[in-house]
Amino acid sequence: MYDIIGDIHGHSQSLQALLEQLGYRDESGVWRHPSRMAIFLGDFIDRGLFQKETLRIVRPMIESGSALAVMGNHEFNAISFYTRDGDNRDYLRTHSEQHVEQHAAFLKAFENDADGHEDAIRWFKQLPLWLDLGDIRVVHACWDRQAIARVFEHQGGDALLSEDLLFSASRKGSWQYEAIETILKGKEIALSPGNSFSDKDGNVRHRIRVRWWDQGARTYRDAFLGPESAKTNIPDDEIAGDHLVEYSHDAPPVFLGHYWMEGAPAPLAPNIACLDYSVAKPGGTLAAYRWDGEKELKREKFVWVARVEG
Repeated sequence: MYDIIGDIHGHSQSLQALLEQLGYRDESGVWRHPSRMAIFLGDFIDRGLFQKETLRIVRPMIESGSALAVMGNHEFNAISFYTRDGDNRDYLRTHSEQHVEQHAAFLKAFENDADGHEDAIRWFKQLPLWLDLGDIRVVHACWDRQAIARVFEHQGGDALLSEDLLFSASRKGSWQYEAIETILKGKEIALSPGNSFSDKDGNVRHRIRVRWWDQGARTYRDAFLGPESAKTNIPDDEIAGDHLVEYSHDAPPVFLGHYWMEGAPAPLAPNIACLDYSVAKPGGTLAAYRWDGEKELKREKFVWVARVEG
């Protein structure tokens, strides 16, 4: 049985509080449960004050078999930010002012620890891009069956980020770029011409992340997947173009992070749940789902703690 835990973003104190509420205990430096296993949805880093402390909790859990995890887009970005672009002097993720600001908390934590920084990047590369455990599926943003199948075949039958995939996925226009963008950042569509909105960081966006499974969404506002407070900024115009990814109602439950949800946690669909409830934002929570074999997800199986300040 699994406890699936959402994006932590350097909020180790909130993570510790959630683990305690779920019945995990620190045994010689490894948080364990007598009968359950945790699964982390990635995005361990950036934003919060306790970057190293978060990794000191999750990494021993994963390495000891007390937990599983998938890679989040922030781990992928950290790898790309760190990795030089072949013989060029630049990096796969440019060190622009915006990118440095997005990555500031992680960089500050390791500014005097080059060996620790390199070791963290090496560990991030060991995180799978998705988990298919048979009865449940876990991915940071979008279970795009076609993208996953193509990456899986390209990788020779595994879900790890090879050097070849890393470099190819950093080239806009490649199929690898589109696949990793979808898996780790979600399905996006362009807004109708002349429309935009400001995201949680104040950046002006002309594209939105969408409810990629939702056959009933007919307008951009209906299709938008993200904080409820941002919906009023999304035009209620009819969608132009395809925003759907096939995910059957009888497919195994799939668990997501990434989307900065708000309010009381609840399923997005009978077999789809997001567990990113904005712990990195004042008033946010760190959420988990206690899965015990059910095919239809239940509201009462969500567990969460308020953000611990500090």
